[in-house]
Amino acid sequence: MAAQDGKTRSEQRTGLLNGFAAYGMWGLVPLFWPLVDSAGAVEILAHRMVWSLGVVAVALLVMRRWAWAGELLRSPRRLALVTVAAATITVNWGVYIWSVNSGHVVEASLGYFINPLVTIALGVLLLKERLRPAQWAAVGTGAAAVAVLTIGYGQPPWISLCLAFSFATYGLAKKKVDLGGLESLAAETAIQFLPALGYLLFLGARGTGTFTAEGPGHAALLASAGLVTAVPLICFGAAAIRVPLSTLGLLQYLTPVFQFLLGVWYFHEEMPVERLAGFALVWAALSILTWDALRNARRSRLRAQRAADRLTPAGAPAPVAETPGCQS
Repeated sequence: MAAQDGKTRSEQRTGLLNGFAAYGMWGLVPLFWPLVDSAGAVEILAHRMVWSLGVVAVALLVMRRWAWAGELLRSPRRLALVTVAAATITVNWGVYIWSVNSGHVVEASLGYFINPLVTIALGVLLLKERLRPAQWAAVGTGAAAVAVLTIGYGQPPWISLCLAFSFATYGLAKKKVDLGGLESLAAETAIQFLPALGYLLFLGARGTGTFTAEGPGHAALLASAGLVTAVPLICFGAAAIRVPLSTLGLLQYLTPVFQFLLGVWYFHEEMPVERLAGFALVWAALSILTWDALRNARRSRLRAQRAADRLTPAGAPAPVAETPGCQS
Protein backbone atom coordinates (compact mmCIF):
# COMPACT_ATOMS: atom_id res chain seq x y z
CA MET A 1 0.00 0.00 0.00
CA ALA A 2 2.83 2.40 0.87
CA ALA A 3 4.47 1.61 -2.44
CA GLN A 4 1.18 2.25 -4.23
CA ASP A 5 0.74 5.58 -2.44
CA GLY A 6 4.29 6.53 -3.42
CA LYS A 7 3.58 5.66 -7.03
CA THR A 8 0.39 7.75 -6.97
CA ARG A 9 2.26 10.76 -5.55
CA SER A 10 4.97 10.31 -8.18
CA GLU A 11 2.33 10.27 -10.93
CA GLN A 12 0.77 13.44 -9.54
CA ARG A 13 4.16 15.18 -9.40
CA THR A 14 4.80 14.14 -13.00
CA GLY A 15 1.38 15.48 -13.96
CA LEU A 16 1.99 18.78 -12.22
CA LEU A 17 5.39 19.21 -13.86
CA ASN A 18 3.86 18.52 -17.27
CA GLY A 19 1.04 20.94 -16.52
CA PHE A 20 3.47 23.71 -15.54
CA ALA A 21 5.51 22.93 -18.66
CA ALA A 22 2.49 23.07 -20.99
CA TYR A 23 0.96 26.28 -19.66
CA GLY A 24 4.40 27.82 -19.17
CA MET A 25 5.37 27.20 -22.80
CA TRP A 26 2.04 28.60 -24.00
CA GLY A 27 2.64 31.62 -21.80
CA LEU A 28 6.13 32.23 -23.17
CA VAL A 29 5.26 31.71 -26.84
CA PRO A 30 5.08 35.51 -27.46
CA LEU A 31 8.89 35.39 -27.33
CA PHE A 32 8.96 33.08 -30.37
CA TRP A 33 6.80 34.79 -33.00
CA PRO A 34 8.91 37.99 -33.24
CA LEU A 35 11.87 35.78 -34.25
CA VAL A 36 10.13 35.10 -37.57
CA ASP A 37 8.17 38.34 -37.96
CA SER A 38 9.83 39.12 -41.30
CA ALA A 39 7.66 36.37 -42.79
CA GLY A 40 4.39 38.10 -41.94
CA ALA A 41 1.53 36.67 -39.91
CA VAL A 42 -0.16 34.71 -42.72
CA GLU A 43 3.03 32.99 -43.89
CA ILE A 44 3.95 32.13 -40.28
CA LEU A 45 0.46 30.73 -39.79
CA ALA A 46 0.75 28.57 -42.92
CA HIS A 47 4.10 27.19 -41.76
CA ARG A 48 2.63 26.47 -38.34
CA MET A 49 -0.15 24.40 -39.94
CA VAL A 50 2.15 22.47 -42.26
CA TRP A 51 4.88 21.65 -39.76
CA SER A 52 2.45 20.89 -36.94
CA LEU A 53 0.95 18.07 -38.98
CA GLY A 54 4.41 16.62 -39.54
CA VAL A 55 5.33 16.71 -35.85
CA VAL A 56 2.01 15.24 -34.70
CA ALA A 57 2.10 12.53 -37.38
CA VAL A 58 5.54 11.41 -36.18
CA ALA A 59 4.33 11.37 -32.56
CA LEU A 60 1.28 9.27 -33.45
CA LEU A 61 3.42 6.93 -35.55
CA VAL A 62 5.79 6.35 -32.63
CA MET A 63 2.86 5.70 -30.26
CA ARG A 64 0.98 3.64 -32.88
CA ARG A 65 -2.26 5.50 -32.34
CA TRP A 66 -4.10 5.40 -35.66
CA ALA A 67 -7.35 3.50 -34.95
CA TRP A 68 -9.23 6.76 -34.30
CA ALA A 69 -8.70 7.96 -37.90
CA GLY A 70 -10.88 5.27 -39.44
CA GLU A 71 -13.64 5.88 -36.91
CA LEU A 72 -13.52 9.62 -37.59
CA LEU A 73 -13.72 9.17 -41.37
CA ARG A 74 -16.85 7.05 -40.96
CA SER A 75 -18.62 9.81 -38.99
CA PRO A 76 -19.67 12.79 -41.16
CA ARG A 77 -20.96 14.68 -38.10
CA ARG A 78 -17.65 14.41 -36.27
CA LEU A 79 -15.77 15.35 -39.44
CA ALA A 80 -17.91 18.47 -39.73
CA LEU A 81 -17.12 19.37 -36.12
CA VAL A 82 -13.39 18.83 -36.73
CA THR A 83 -13.68 21.19 -39.71
CA VAL A 84 -15.31 23.81 -37.47
CA ALA A 85 -12.53 23.30 -34.91
CA ALA A 86 -9.88 23.65 -37.64
CA ALA A 87 -11.47 26.87 -38.93
CA THR A 88 -11.78 28.50 -35.50
CA ILE A 89 -8.27 27.56 -34.37
CA THR A 90 -6.95 28.95 -37.67
CA VAL A 91 -8.57 32.28 -36.83
CA ASN A 92 -7.23 32.08 -33.27
CA TRP A 93 -3.66 31.28 -34.31
CA GLY A 94 -3.63 33.92 -37.04
CA VAL A 95 -4.96 36.72 -34.85
CA TYR A 96 -2.61 35.77 -32.03
CA ILE A 97 0.51 35.75 -34.21
CA TRP A 98 -0.48 39.08 -35.74
CA SER A 99 -1.27 40.64 -32.36
CA VAL A 100 2.07 39.61 -30.82
CA ASN A 101 4.10 40.87 -33.78
CA SER A 102 2.06 44.09 -33.90
CA GLY A 103 2.70 45.07 -30.27
CA HIS A 104 -0.59 43.88 -28.72
CA VAL A 105 0.65 41.17 -26.34
CA VAL A 106 -1.27 42.58 -23.35
CA GLU A 107 -4.52 42.73 -25.30
CA ALA A 108 -3.92 39.18 -26.52
CA SER A 109 -3.39 38.00 -22.94
CA LEU A 110 -6.75 39.54 -22.03
CA GLY A 111 -8.39 37.25 -24.59
CA TYR A 112 -7.22 34.18 -22.69
CA PHE A 113 -8.14 35.72 -19.34
CA ILE A 114 -11.76 36.20 -20.44
CA ASN A 115 -11.95 32.92 -22.36
CA PRO A 116 -13.42 30.96 -19.37
CA LEU A 117 -16.15 33.61 -19.04
CA VAL A 118 -16.94 33.44 -22.76
CA THR A 119 -17.03 29.63 -22.57
CA ILE A 120 -19.63 29.86 -19.80
CA ALA A 121 -21.66 32.38 -21.81
CA LEU A 122 -21.65 30.08 -24.84
CA GLY A 123 -22.76 27.22 -22.63
CA VAL A 124 -25.81 29.27 -21.59
CA LEU A 125 -26.62 30.51 -25.10
CA LEU A 126 -25.97 27.34 -27.12
CA LEU A 127 -26.27 24.46 -24.67
CA LYS A 128 -28.95 26.01 -22.42
CA GLU A 129 -26.82 25.36 -19.34
CA ARG A 130 -27.98 26.77 -16.01
CA LEU A 131 -25.54 28.89 -14.06
CA ARG A 132 -25.04 29.12 -10.34
CA PRO A 133 -25.33 32.63 -8.80
CA ALA A 134 -21.55 32.97 -8.47
CA GLN A 135 -21.12 32.13 -12.16
CA TRP A 136 -23.65 34.82 -13.09
CA ALA A 137 -21.71 37.27 -10.92
CA ALA A 138 -18.46 36.34 -12.66
CA VAL A 139 -19.97 36.74 -16.14
CA GLY A 140 -21.52 40.08 -15.16
CA THR A 141 -18.20 41.32 -13.77
CA GLY A 142 -16.49 40.20 -16.97
CA ALA A 143 -19.01 42.14 -19.07
CA ALA A 144 -18.35 45.22 -16.94
CA ALA A 145 -14.63 44.74 -17.54
CA VAL A 146 -15.16 44.72 -21.30
CA ALA A 147 -17.17 47.95 -21.00
CA VAL A 148 -14.38 49.61 -18.99
CA LEU A 149 -11.75 48.43 -21.46
CA THR A 150 -13.86 49.70 -24.37
CA ILE A 151 -13.78 53.14 -22.80
CA GLY A 152 -10.05 52.81 -22.12
CA TYR A 153 -9.14 51.69 -25.65
CA GLY A 154 -11.64 54.02 -27.30
CA GLN A 155 -13.15 50.97 -29.00
CA PRO A 156 -14.04 47.39 -28.02
CA PRO A 157 -10.96 45.22 -27.37
CA TRP A 158 -11.44 43.40 -30.68
CA ILE A 159 -8.26 41.33 -30.45
CA SER A 160 -9.19 40.02 -27.01
CA LEU A 161 -12.79 39.29 -28.00
CA CYS A 162 -11.76 37.56 -31.22
CA LEU A 163 -9.25 35.35 -29.41
CA ALA A 164 -11.68 34.55 -26.59
CA PHE A 165 -14.67 33.72 -28.82
CA SER A 166 -12.65 31.76 -31.38
CA PHE A 167 -10.96 29.67 -28.69
CA ALA A 168 -14.23 29.12 -26.80
CA THR A 169 -15.91 27.96 -30.03
CA TYR A 170 -12.91 25.74 -30.74
CA GLY A 171 -13.19 24.19 -27.27
CA LEU A 172 -16.91 23.59 -27.75
CA ALA A 173 -16.32 21.83 -31.08
CA LYS A 174 -13.51 19.70 -29.59
CA LYS A 175 -15.77 18.69 -26.71
CA LYS A 176 -18.37 17.41 -29.16
CA VAL A 177 -15.78 15.56 -31.29
CA ASP A 178 -14.36 13.80 -28.21
CA LEU A 179 -10.84 13.09 -29.49
CA GLY A 180 -7.57 13.11 -27.57
CA GLY A 181 -5.37 16.18 -27.80
CA LEU A 182 -2.83 14.78 -30.29
CA GLU A 183 -5.48 13.03 -32.36
CA SER A 184 -7.59 16.17 -32.51
CA LEU A 185 -4.63 18.32 -33.55
CA ALA A 186 -3.70 15.76 -36.22
CA ALA A 187 -7.23 15.84 -37.66
CA GLU A 188 -7.39 19.65 -37.58
CA THR A 189 -3.99 20.19 -39.17
CA ALA A 190 -4.79 17.56 -41.81
CA ILE A 191 -7.70 19.79 -42.84
CA GLN A 192 -5.49 22.88 -42.71
CA PHE A 193 -2.57 21.24 -44.52
CA LEU A 194 -3.49 21.52 -48.21
CA PRO A 195 -4.66 25.17 -48.11
CA ALA A 196 -1.58 26.09 -46.08
CA LEU A 197 0.81 24.20 -48.36
CA GLY A 198 -0.89 25.68 -51.41
CA TYR A 199 -0.39 29.18 -50.03
CA LEU A 200 3.29 28.53 -49.31
CA LEU A 201 3.82 27.15 -52.83
CA PHE A 202 2.05 30.23 -54.21
CA LEU A 203 4.42 32.50 -52.27
CA GLY A 204 7.38 30.47 -53.51
CA ALA A 205 6.24 30.74 -57.14
CA ARG A 206 5.87 34.50 -56.81
CA GLY A 207 9.22 34.82 -55.07
CA THR A 208 7.67 36.54 -52.06
CA GLY A 209 8.07 33.71 -49.55
CA THR A 210 10.80 33.97 -46.93
CA PHE A 211 11.42 30.28 -46.20
CA THR A 212 14.32 29.93 -48.63
CA ALA A 213 15.13 33.63 -48.96
CA GLU A 214 16.46 34.51 -45.51
CA GLY A 215 18.91 31.74 -44.72
CA PRO A 216 18.80 28.35 -43.00
CA GLY A 217 18.31 29.87 -39.54
CA HIS A 218 15.07 31.54 -40.57
CA ALA A 219 13.89 28.37 -42.32
CA ALA A 220 14.63 26.30 -39.20
CA LEU A 221 12.69 28.72 -37.01
CA LEU A 222 9.67 28.56 -39.32
CA ALA A 223 9.81 24.77 -39.32
CA SER A 224 10.08 24.72 -35.52
CA ALA A 225 6.62 26.32 -35.36
CA GLY A 226 5.38 22.73 -35.49
CA LEU A 227 7.28 21.92 -32.30
CA VAL A 228 6.04 25.13 -30.65
CA THR A 229 2.51 23.91 -31.33
CA ALA A 230 2.82 20.20 -30.57
CA VAL A 231 5.19 19.95 -27.58
CA PRO A 232 3.01 21.92 -25.11
CA LEU A 233 0.03 19.84 -26.20
CA ILE A 234 1.91 16.61 -25.49
CA CYS A 235 2.80 17.91 -22.02
CA PHE A 236 -0.80 18.93 -21.48
CA GLY A 237 -1.98 15.44 -22.42
CA ALA A 238 0.44 13.93 -19.89
CA ALA A 239 -0.89 16.29 -17.21
CA ALA A 240 -4.57 15.79 -17.99
CA ILE A 241 -4.49 12.08 -17.16
CA ARG A 242 -2.56 12.53 -13.89
CA VAL A 243 -3.97 15.57 -12.09
CA PRO A 244 -7.55 16.58 -11.18
CA LEU A 245 -9.48 18.82 -13.54
CA SER A 246 -9.73 21.47 -10.81
CA THR A 247 -5.93 21.64 -10.68
CA LEU A 248 -5.70 22.04 -14.45
CA GLY A 249 -8.31 24.77 -14.20
CA LEU A 250 -6.03 26.72 -11.88
CA LEU A 251 -2.90 26.04 -13.92
CA GLN A 252 -4.54 27.42 -17.08
CA TYR A 253 -4.23 30.96 -15.71
CA LEU A 254 -0.44 30.67 -15.90
CA THR A 255 -0.61 31.23 -19.66
CA PRO A 256 -2.29 34.66 -19.73
CA VAL A 257 -0.39 35.73 -16.60
CA PHE A 258 2.95 35.05 -18.32
CA GLN A 259 1.72 36.75 -21.49
CA PHE A 260 0.54 39.79 -19.56
CA LEU A 261 3.84 40.10 -17.70
CA LEU A 262 5.79 39.74 -20.95
CA GLY A 263 3.66 42.43 -22.57
CA VAL A 264 4.21 44.91 -19.74
CA TRP A 265 7.78 44.19 -18.66
CA TYR A 266 9.49 42.74 -21.74
CA PHE A 267 7.67 44.38 -24.64
CA HIS A 268 7.04 47.58 -22.62
CA GLU A 269 3.44 48.02 -23.71
CA GLU A 270 1.48 50.84 -22.11
CA MET A 271 -0.82 50.07 -19.18
CA PRO A 272 -2.83 53.22 -18.38
CA VAL A 273 -5.12 53.39 -15.35
CA GLU A 274 -8.36 52.68 -17.22
CA ARG A 275 -6.86 49.60 -18.86
CA LEU A 276 -5.54 48.38 -15.51
CA ALA A 277 -9.03 48.89 -14.04
CA GLY A 278 -10.51 46.70 -16.77
CA PHE A 279 -7.95 43.96 -16.12
CA ALA A 280 -8.65 44.20 -12.37
CA LEU A 281 -12.34 43.53 -13.04
CA VAL A 282 -11.43 40.54 -15.20
CA TRP A 283 -9.20 39.16 -12.44
CA ALA A 284 -12.02 39.70 -9.93
CA ALA A 285 -14.40 37.76 -12.18
CA LEU A 286 -11.92 34.91 -12.50
CA SER A 287 -11.41 34.86 -8.73
CA ILE A 288 -15.17 34.47 -8.23
CA LEU A 289 -15.28 31.75 -10.89
CA THR A 290 -12.35 29.85 -9.37
CA TRP A 291 -13.73 30.10 -5.82
CA ASP A 292 -17.10 28.79 -7.02
CA ALA A 293 -15.53 25.93 -8.97
CA LEU A 294 -13.42 24.81 -6.01
CA ARG A 295 -16.39 25.06 -3.62
CA ASN A 296 -18.59 23.07 -5.98
CA ALA A 297 -15.90 20.41 -6.43
CA ARG A 298 -15.55 20.09 -2.65
CA ARG A 299 -19.31 19.71 -2.25
CA SER A 300 -19.37 17.03 -4.93
CA ARG A 301 -16.63 15.09 -3.15
CA LEU A 302 -18.49 15.34 0.16
CA ARG A 303 -21.74 14.12 -1.44
CA ALA A 304 -19.89 11.20 -3.02
CA GLN A 305 -18.26 10.35 0.33
CA ARG A 306 -21.63 10.44 2.15
CA ALA A 307 -23.15 8.19 -0.51
CA ALA A 308 -20.27 5.74 -0.12
CA ASP A 309 -20.63 5.83 3.67
CA ARG A 310 -24.33 5.01 3.41
CA LEU A 311 -23.54 1.99 1.24
CA THR A 312 -20.90 0.68 3.70
CA PRO A 313 -22.40 -1.51 6.49
CA ALA A 314 -21.87 -0.20 10.02
CA GLY A 315 -18.67 -1.56 11.54
CA ALA A 316 -17.47 -2.99 8.21
CA PRO A 317 -14.08 -1.98 6.81
CA ALA A 318 -14.13 0.43 3.89
CA PRO A 319 -14.04 -1.28 0.49
CA VAL A 320 -10.51 -1.86 -0.81
CA ALA A 321 -11.52 -0.34 -4.15
CA GLU A 322 -11.58 3.09 -2.51
CA THR A 323 -7.77 3.06 -2.46
CA PRO A 324 -6.62 4.09 -5.95
CA GLY A 325 -4.82 1.33 -7.78
CA CYS A 326 -5.01 -1.24 -4.96
CA GLN A 327 -6.40 -4.57 -6.19
CA SER A 328 -5.28 -6.95 -3.39
